[in-house]
Amino acid sequence: MLHANLTASAKRAAFRARLASGELVRMPGAFNPLSAQLIQDKGFEGVYISGAVMSADLGLPDIGLTTLTEVAGRAAQIARVTDLPALVDADTGFGEPMNVARTVQVMEDAGVAGIHLEDQVNPKRCGHLDGKEVVDEQTALKRIRAAASARRDPDFLIMARTDIRGVEGMSAAIDRAKALVDAGADAIFPEAMASLEEFAAIRAAVDVPVLANMTEFGKSELFTTAQLADVGVNIVIFPVSLLRLAMGAAERGLDTILAEGSLTSKVPEMQTRARLYELVDYAAYGSFDDNIFTFDLNNNRS
Repeated sequence: MLHANLTASAKRAAFRARLASGELVRMPGAFNPLSAQLIQDKGFEGVYISGAVMSADLGLPDIGLTTLTEVAGRAAQIARVTDLPALVDADTGFGEPMNVARTVQVMEDAGVAGIHLEDQVNPKRCGHLDGKEVVDEQTALKRIRAAASARRDPDFLIMARTDIRGVEGMSAAIDRAKALVDAGADAIFPEAMASLEEFAAIRAAVDVPVLANMTEFGKSELFTTAQLADVGVNIVIFPVSLLRLAMGAAERGLDTILAEGSLTSKVPEMQTRARLYELVDYAAYGSFDDNIFTFDLNNNRS
């Protein structure tokens, strides 16, 4: 009720322990706090907060237009309601190395378990689009060093994302991943891998957790969680999936109103009032009100 039961530090420690165990961490993307509560209720191990989703939620393309304040605000809203660790897409860190350092501390204060920082130039673009540009290696390493030096909680995860695979090829991706780990990255996010063999190559090259991005309509095939686990992937994200499902349903609903004049035919597909109340824990709020909030207005008119 109100807030998560676990503290931010407890969620970070649990995330680190899960990664150390070698078990796969499945992190669907939450597009709002309610969807994060659903992710937890369904038994997933973590929540992902996507920059593409944040941009779309604001009616913007995913080209680096969102601000640290906007992203941290939404991340805090989501982290507040779930006991699951939240991993946040921090794009390129919202500026130069000093800005990256501030991003880390603002995200720590937001209560999330970690962030990932990418090596694209600014303004960036979606990692599965053509025409990406990446920064030189030293600039990428400065971002990670700044992030690692700024964190106050040693369990806060600093993940490095590299988009160099789509620009310079797989050999460059392996070299960049190694360098990012040496600079202080706790985990690696190799974007737009084309095959399981490429994920396996990254896994063999580094001794930190590896993330796989299973986004629809992207460069990577939609491998199963079992396939990814078999090649040593530690985290799999489904960043935009829930938003796409929800918006697809919303569009079909609007079309039904236009075609039929009501949503009667769609009611069986809707989340029920009872299920909504279950997710937001109405019962706990009712108990709180009955047992603790006993102020009687009728007897306190003066």
